[in-house]
Amino acid sequence: MTIRIALVWLSSIIRSYNTIMQGTIERRLLLVALAIFVSAFATGTAGATGTVVIQQRDGTTKTYAGVRISIRDESMAITSRDGQGTFVLGKAACSKVGELLRCIPYDATLYQYGGKRHVPLASGTVYINPSQTAQPLTHSSAQLPPRGVLLSIKTKAGTYVSLTGRVDEVIK
Repeated sequence: MTIRIALVWLSSIIRSYNTIMQGTIERRLLLVALAIFVSAFATGTAGATGTVVIQQRDGTTKTYAGVRISIRDESMAITSRDGQGTFVLGKAACSKVGELLRCIPYDATLYQYGGKRHVPLASGTVYINPSQTAQPLTHSSAQLPPRGVLLSIKTKAGTYVSLTGRVDEVIK
Protein backbone atom coordinates (compact mmCIF):
# COMPACT_ATOMS: atom_id res chain seq x y z
CA MET A 1 0.00 0.00 0.00
CA THR A 2 2.82 2.46 0.83
CA ILE A 3 4.45 1.83 -2.57
CA ARG A 4 1.18 2.76 -4.26
CA ILE A 5 0.96 6.00 -2.25
CA ALA A 6 4.55 6.82 -3.16
CA LEU A 7 3.85 6.21 -6.86
CA VAL A 8 0.74 8.42 -6.75
CA TRP A 9 2.76 11.13 -4.98
CA LEU A 10 5.60 10.85 -7.53
CA SER A 11 3.13 10.96 -10.42
CA SER A 12 1.57 14.11 -8.94
CA ILE A 13 5.00 15.76 -8.66
CA ILE A 14 5.83 14.90 -12.29
CA ARG A 15 2.48 16.32 -13.49
CA SER A 16 3.08 19.53 -11.49
CA TYR A 17 6.60 19.81 -12.88
CA ASN A 18 5.36 19.38 -16.46
CA THR A 19 2.65 22.00 -15.92
CA ILE A 20 5.15 24.50 -14.54
CA MET A 21 7.69 23.84 -17.27
CA GLN A 22 5.03 24.45 -19.94
CA GLY A 23 4.24 27.81 -18.31
CA THR A 24 5.61 31.22 -19.01
CA ILE A 25 9.22 32.38 -18.72
CA GLU A 26 8.30 34.21 -15.50
CA ARG A 27 7.40 30.89 -13.83
CA ARG A 28 10.69 29.37 -14.89
CA LEU A 29 12.63 32.38 -13.58
CA LEU A 30 10.69 32.13 -10.32
CA LEU A 31 11.72 28.48 -10.00
CA VAL A 32 15.37 29.34 -10.69
CA ALA A 33 15.28 32.14 -8.12
CA LEU A 34 13.66 29.82 -5.58
CA ALA A 35 16.29 27.13 -6.24
CA ILE A 36 19.10 29.65 -5.74
CA PHE A 37 17.50 30.90 -2.51
CA VAL A 38 17.09 27.38 -1.13
CA SER A 39 20.61 26.33 -2.12
CA ALA A 40 22.10 29.40 -0.41
CA PHE A 41 20.51 28.39 2.88
CA ALA A 42 21.21 24.69 2.38
CA THR A 43 24.94 25.35 2.28
CA GLY A 44 24.80 26.75 5.79
CA THR A 45 26.27 30.15 5.07
CA ALA A 46 23.51 31.94 6.94
CA GLY A 47 23.73 30.03 10.21
CA ALA A 48 26.19 29.99 13.03
CA THR A 49 28.72 27.20 12.65
CA GLY A 50 31.05 27.34 15.64
CA THR A 51 31.47 25.03 18.60
CA VAL A 52 33.22 26.18 21.76
CA VAL A 53 34.51 23.85 24.47
CA ILE A 54 35.43 25.40 27.83
CA GLN A 55 37.34 23.36 30.40
CA GLN A 56 37.55 24.91 33.84
CA ARG A 57 40.55 24.51 36.13
CA ASP A 58 38.66 21.86 38.16
CA GLY A 59 38.18 19.73 35.02
CA THR A 60 34.49 20.46 34.38
CA THR A 61 33.75 20.92 30.70
CA LYS A 62 30.94 22.71 28.87
CA THR A 63 30.27 22.63 25.14
CA TYR A 64 28.44 25.40 23.31
CA ALA A 65 27.30 24.60 19.78
CA GLY A 66 25.95 27.08 17.25
CA VAL A 67 28.10 30.01 18.30
CA ARG A 68 28.47 32.89 15.88
CA ILE A 69 31.97 33.94 14.79
CA SER A 70 32.39 37.46 13.48
CA ILE A 71 35.42 39.53 12.61
CA ARG A 72 35.30 43.29 12.90
CA ASP A 73 38.31 45.48 12.20
CA GLU A 74 41.11 43.72 14.12
CA SER A 75 39.01 41.73 16.60
CA MET A 76 37.16 38.43 16.60
CA ALA A 77 33.88 38.03 18.48
CA ILE A 78 32.41 34.68 19.48
CA THR A 79 28.74 35.03 20.46
CA SER A 80 26.63 32.34 22.13
CA ARG A 81 23.59 30.94 20.32
CA ASP A 82 21.21 32.87 22.61
CA GLY A 83 23.18 36.10 22.18
CA GLN A 84 23.64 36.49 25.94
CA GLY A 85 27.43 36.16 25.97
CA THR A 86 30.17 37.43 23.67
CA PHE A 87 33.88 36.66 24.02
CA VAL A 88 36.01 39.16 22.12
CA LEU A 89 39.67 38.71 21.24
CA GLY A 90 40.70 42.32 20.79
CA LYS A 91 44.44 42.28 20.27
CA ALA A 92 46.71 39.72 18.68
CA ALA A 93 50.02 39.38 16.91
CA CYS A 94 49.30 37.84 13.50
CA SER A 95 51.40 36.47 10.68
CA LYS A 96 50.69 34.64 7.46
CA VAL A 97 51.56 30.94 7.29
CA GLY A 98 50.99 29.87 3.70
CA GLU A 99 47.39 30.86 3.00
CA LEU A 100 46.46 30.74 6.70
CA LEU A 101 46.50 33.58 9.18
CA ARG A 102 48.10 32.56 12.51
CA CYS A 103 47.44 34.84 15.49
CA ILE A 104 48.68 34.87 19.07
CA PRO A 105 45.95 36.67 21.06
CA TYR A 106 46.93 38.66 24.13
CA ASP A 107 43.74 40.52 25.05
CA ALA A 108 40.22 39.20 25.65
CA THR A 109 36.98 40.57 27.05
CA LEU A 110 33.81 38.74 28.08
CA TYR A 111 30.52 40.62 27.66
CA GLN A 112 27.79 38.85 29.60
CA TYR A 113 24.70 39.72 31.69
CA GLY A 114 25.06 43.39 30.78
CA GLY A 115 28.60 43.54 32.14
CA LYS A 116 32.12 43.58 30.75
CA ARG A 117 35.03 41.61 32.20
CA HIS A 118 38.67 41.56 31.10
CA VAL A 119 40.00 38.01 30.68
CA PRO A 120 43.80 37.78 31.11
CA LEU A 121 45.31 35.22 28.71
CA ALA A 122 48.28 32.98 29.49
CA SER A 123 48.74 31.55 25.98
CA GLY A 124 46.90 30.68 22.82
CA THR A 125 46.79 30.41 19.05
CA VAL A 126 44.15 31.18 16.46
CA TYR A 127 44.26 29.92 12.88
CA ILE A 128 41.97 31.51 10.29
CA ASN A 129 41.60 30.43 6.67
CA PRO A 130 40.55 33.51 4.67
CA SER A 131 40.82 31.66 1.35
CA GLN A 132 38.09 29.97 -0.67
CA THR A 133 39.72 26.51 -0.48
CA ALA A 134 40.64 24.15 2.34
CA GLN A 135 44.19 24.74 3.61
CA PRO A 136 46.50 22.37 5.52
CA LEU A 137 47.59 23.23 9.05
CA THR A 138 51.36 23.29 9.53
CA HIS A 139 52.85 20.08 10.94
CA SER A 140 49.46 18.35 10.72
CA SER A 141 47.38 16.27 8.35
CA ALA A 142 44.30 18.34 9.30
CA GLN A 143 42.90 21.05 7.05
CA LEU A 144 40.91 24.19 7.74
CA PRO A 145 37.89 24.66 5.46
CA PRO A 146 37.26 27.95 3.65
CA ARG A 147 36.54 30.68 6.26
CA GLY A 148 37.55 28.11 8.90
CA VAL A 149 38.68 29.05 12.40
CA LEU A 150 40.61 26.97 14.91
CA LEU A 151 41.28 28.50 18.32
CA SER A 152 42.92 27.21 21.48
CA ILE A 153 43.69 29.48 24.43
CA LYS A 154 44.47 29.20 28.12
CA THR A 155 43.49 31.95 30.52
CA LYS A 156 45.66 32.96 33.47
CA ALA A 157 42.96 31.47 35.72
CA GLY A 158 43.67 28.04 34.17
CA THR A 159 40.60 27.79 31.92
CA TYR A 160 41.05 26.26 28.46
CA VAL A 161 38.90 27.55 25.60
CA SER A 162 38.82 25.88 22.20
CA LEU A 163 36.78 26.77 19.13
CA THR A 164 36.21 25.20 15.74
CA GLY A 165 33.95 26.67 13.11
CA ARG A 166 33.65 29.09 10.23
CA VAL A 167 33.58 32.86 10.17
CA ASP A 168 29.92 33.82 9.89
CA GLU A 169 30.39 37.53 9.34
CA VAL A 170 33.16 39.98 8.43
CA ILE A 171 32.41 43.62 9.22
CA LYS A 172 34.80 46.20 7.80
